[in-house]
Amino acid sequence: MRGKDPLVSCGSCGRSVPRSKAVQDNRKVSYSTELRTGDDVSFTDFRKVYYCISCAKHRKIFEKKKRQAMSKYNR
Repeated sequence: MRGKDPLVSCGSCGRSVPRSKAVQDNRKVSYSTELRTGDDVSFTDFRKVYYCISCAKHRKIFEKKKRQAMSKYNR
């Protein structure tokens, strides 16, 4: 079934990458009205962002994922 993998675009460079080879990262996105009054509304959301291998290495996402995996197994 690997030949039928859907393509996702890299969040940094826009390259099309198969989803199985892409690196997934959750980004925190916050929206706010910034009225500076009592009616100020803010909303925080997590968005899945896919990166190609080269952009993930450049942004050091691999090191972060590696540290998370190591701390998960060392508990």
